[in-house]
Amino acid sequence: MNREKYTLLPRLTKLLEELGEDIKLARLRRKLSAEQVAERAGISRSTLWQIEKGHPNVSMGYYAQVLFVLGLEKNLSNLVTDALGRKLQDAEILVKKRAPKRKVAKDE
Repeated sequence: MNREKYTLLPRLTKLLEELGEDIKLARLRRKLSAEQVAERAGISRSTLWQIEKGHPNVSMGYYAQVLFVLGLEKNLSNLVTDALGRKLQDAEILVKKRAPKRKVAKDE
């Protein structure tokens, strides 16, 4: 298997490292060993170590499995919360200022 080394922007590298650290702290707060989490997630201990270090070559699926083991899988939906995109989309929606006038029947 050919493993490429990924070159990320420094900001992304820092974000991944912070995510890994947060995962490690969550594991420690739950008093789970690395071996326990790795086994429950179905990954090797070295893969968990890479996740906790924020290595970019680890599959996002493995990150998700570890988050699930720690009870944090709901946090995945926050990854794509697109508040800015929604504001931009809403700004382009045309809304009429008032409802159209009703046509009055001649019999009324």
